[in-house]
Amino acid sequence: MGNASQDTAALASSFRTGISERRVQIGIIGMGYVGLPLGLAFAAKGFSVTGFDTDPGKIEKINGGQSYFHHISSDLVKAAVSSGKLRASSDFDELANMNAIMICVPTPLTPQREPDMQYVAGTSEQIAPRLRKGQLVILESTTYPGTTDELVRSTLEKGSGLKLGEYFLAFSPEREDPGNANYGTSTIPKVVGGVDETSGELAQLLYDQAIAKTVRVSSARAAEATKLTENIFRAVNIALVNELKMIYDRMGVDVWEVLDAASTKPFGFMRFNPGPGWGGHCIPLDPFYLTWKAREHGMSTKFIELAGEINVNMPRYVLEKLAFALNDQRKALRGSRVLVLGLAYKKDIDDARESPAFEVIDHLLHHGVEVAYHDPHVPRAPKARTWAHLPPMMSEPLTAANLASKDAVVLVTDHTVVDYAFVHEHAALIVDTRGVYRKPSPKVIKA
Repeated sequence: MGNASQDTAALASSFRTGISERRVQIGIIGMGYVGLPLGLAFAAKGFSVTGFDTDPGKIEKINGGQSYFHHISSDLVKAAVSSGKLRASSDFDELANMNAIMICVPTPLTPQREPDMQYVAGTSEQIAPRLRKGQLVILESTTYPGTTDELVRSTLEKGSGLKLGEYFLAFSPEREDPGNANYGTSTIPKVVGGVDETSGELAQLLYDQAIAKTVRVSSARAAEATKLTENIFRAVNIALVNELKMIYDRMGVDVWEVLDAASTKPFGFMRFNPGPGWGGHCIPLDPFYLTWKAREHGMSTKFIELAGEINVNMPRYVLEKLAFALNDQRKALRGSRVLVLGLAYKKDIDDARESPAFEVIDHLLHHGVEVAYHDPHVPRAPKARTWAHLPPMMSEPLTAANLASKDAVVLVTDHTVVDYAFVHEHAALIVDTRGVYRKPSPKVIKA
C-alpha cells in the first residue's frame, strides 16, 4: 500500500511539473462545439494540443487553419495551428503520447428518452488500451452522476490493467454557450471534480492554466450533478414561461409585455423567455439523464417530467395557432405554403441541434403543408439523428417575391440580421413565437 501511495505521489508530482513547464501534451477527443474552443483556449496559453475526431472534414479544416463554426473565427484556428500548438488527427494511437486526455463527445438520448452512452463508452474503449501510467483523463460530456467513476473508470481499468492512482480521472462539465458575446470558454468558470482527491487537484491545476476561474467540488459525481442542475433549472423555467404564454394568450394578455414589466424588479425575479419549444445540445436532453438515474434509486422526477411535457408540446401549440390563423383567412392548413424563419435552435448561431424548428417542420409536412425555410446562418439543413427522415432542404432567399408567395411565415428563430420590418411588409401572415413584433398587427399572430 505504501509503495502504491508513493508511486501515485511521484506520478502526480511529475504531472504538476509538466504543467508548470508547459510540457503537458493535451489530447481532446471530439472537436465539436466543446472540443474546438477548449483546444484553442489551451493552445493560446502555450500548451500543445492534439484534437482527435472521426470526421475527416474537421481534421482537414483544423490543420488547414479553418473554423467550421460561425461563432469561432478562422483567424483563431489559423494562429493556433501556425504556432504549432494545435493540430488534429484521426489516429487514436497517438493518445498514448498525451499526458491529459479530455473527452468531449455527444451524450444524446435514445428514442425512449434514456441515456445513449455509446459515444462515451466507445471513446473510453479507444483510450483504454493506450492508457499509460501518469495520464489524466477528464470527461466533459454532460451525463448522469456516476458515469465517470462507474462506466468510464471500469472501462479504462478493464482495458488497460491500470488502477486509479496509476492514472488519474476527473469530470469537468462543458459550459459552452455559442453566440454569447460576454462569455467564452476561457472566461466561464469551470467546475472540476475528481474521482479521487489527487485527480481532482491535478484536473483543477490544469484548467487553471487556461480558464479564468475554476470551482473545485468534492467528487466527479458532484460535478456531474452540477451540470444537470444548471440545465434542469433552465428547462423548468422555460416550461413555466411557455405555460404562462399559453394561459395569458387565452386571457388576451401579451406575455412579452408582462415579462418586460416583471424584469424591472431588481430582486426576486429572473427572466426566461418563451418560445416554440426547446433546442440545443443540453436543455432537451440533460434533464432526462437525471430522470433515468433517479429511477435506479426509486425516485420519480415530477418537475422535470412535467417541464419536458410542456416544452415538447410547444411545437404543436405553434401548429394550432397557425391552423386557426389560416382558417380565419378562409385557408386550409393542408396545401398551404409556409416559410419557417430560422432553423438554428437560438439566435445568431449556426447550431441547429435539437432545434424546435425541425419539430415544427415535421408537423407541417405531416399535415400536408408545402414547407420551406430561411436561415442566414444555416444554408443547408443538417441531417440530425432525431430528424433523419426529413427531406433535404436548403435555405431560401428572403425576397419580397418569396415572402409574398407564402401563405404564412412561422418565426422560429429571431436572428438579429433578419430585417423583420421587411418581412412584415411582404408576408401575408406571421406566426411569431419569439416576441419580435411587439406592436399589434392584423398580420401577426403570437404563438
